[in-house]
Amino acid sequence: MRHLPYFCRGQVVRGFGRGSKQLGIPTANFPEQVVDNLPADVSTGIYYGWASVGSGDVHKMVVSIGWNPYYKNTKKSMETHIIHTFKEDFYGEILNVAIVGYLRPEKNFDSLESLISAIQGDIEEAKKRLDLPEHLKFKEDNFFQVPKNKILNGH
Repeated sequence: MRHLPYFCRGQVVRGFGRGSKQLGIPTANFPEQVVDNLPADVSTGIYYGWASVGSGDVHKMVVSIGWNPYYKNTKKSMETHIIHTFKEDFYGEILNVAIVGYLRPEKNFDSLESLISAIQGDIEEAKKRLDLPEHLKFKEDNFFQVPKNKILNGH
């Protein structure tokens, strides 16, 4: 994607219900309009960057953009895994995402175990890359300084 870093925000919506339940890797899903507004030349695949929920702290994240070949999706999705443990779900909150780098293309897997293993590898690689100064600087970007009065539900 030539447009990196790419910044977007949107309300967290319910996804396919697979992230936490089947994979043990919770994801936050953007509504269709956020996915539809991605740059036309965005390659599907796994990216990394920074994310915050509402005006909360900024955390490392990985995001899958595409069709999830293992699950044979018919709709393109954008699923963000924030590398942080949240106490509760945050459906309806505003998710702020800064995509700063690309890890790998989307691919199919022959088992759920190999998919989970690949995602865990992506997470470890993202953590390392986000410690590099050229990526670390985006954690402090003004994009994440969301005014309190712009947050929904008082969060």
